[in-house]
Amino acid sequence: MQRIVVLAGGIGGARFLRGLKAAAPEADITVIGNTGDDIHLFGLKVCPDLDTVMYTLGGGINEEQGWGRTDETFKVKEELAAYGVGPEWFGLGDRDFATHIVRSQMLAAGYPLSAVTEALCDRWQPGVRLIPMSDDRVETHVAVELDGERKAIHFQEYWVRLRASVDALAVVPVGAEQAKPAPGVLEAVAEADVVLFPPSNPVVSVGTILAVPGIREAIADAGVPVVGLSPIVGDAPVRGMADKVLAAVGVESSAAAVAEHYGSGLLDGWLVDTVDKGAVERVEAAGIRCKAVPLMMTDLDATAEMARAALAMAEEVRG
Repeated sequence: MQRIVVLAGGIGGARFLRGLKAAAPEADITVIGNTGDDIHLFGLKVCPDLDTVMYTLGGGINEEQGWGRTDETFKVKEELAAYGVGPEWFGLGDRDFATHIVRSQMLAAGYPLSAVTEALCDRWQPGVRLIPMSDDRVETHVAVELDGERKAIHFQEYWVRLRASVDALAVVPVGAEQAKPAPGVLEAVAEADVVLFPPSNPVVSVGTILAVPGIREAIADAGVPVVGLSPIVGDAPVRGMADKVLAAVGVESSAAAVAEHYGSGLLDGWLVDTVDKGAVERVEAAGIRCKAVPLMMTDLDATAEMARAALAMAEEVRG
């Protein structure tokens, strides 16, 4: 049985995983989820990326927006607003609240996040093993200039409230340097046949996972093919505002530049979209095998084809 490890953020990572499961139904898939987006709201621990993967693969996601629960209502949010309790800019639905309440209760009882995530997945049966990158608290903060003052704000405030409308001056995964990989993360990488970087944000999703000491090194030293799929198509992010956070770390918004940002010491193969076939030569000059294939996740079949192309490139790299 093929053992695949995937480093995943939220919507892009979750949708890619759905295609990967269709492309390799017999594979043993371990997902290392980004927890840098985690935030405490209303006294509850919210893990947006872990939940998006869990809901998407478990059939409970709001397909239209790609996050949150299907058939959602917002009565609790309305009641909190009536009390003047915010933040109003972060929309937690009633069904979603239940997940965060269960998680927060278990964490308060002393269970680590990895054990809590496993318990939540017992309900959703996502068909993959979902492990947070770390049981330790890591939160991505973004340095911005607001009203003439430079300040650091939580990534969720930058992304959701401000809609990345101001430049990101720096992106810092606070706590990452002191964090340890969650139980099972390094073991999964060591036992993998292939490691995939889906078209997730290279700075605040995959990049944050790689910022936890030991994970990047484990992947680089695993001796198995590491293949990534570009989240940049035609010099623009497929979704979200990745160009803003790429600029903050000095990387141009192009398929080739993202591959160079990961580097040949980490990546063995890189897929770019057919519109970026001109980037293939530049990526290969950086020591990374590259191929142009369709990379738009328009439906499950198209996404499964992307996953097959990534696995095929892994075999080419393996030689």
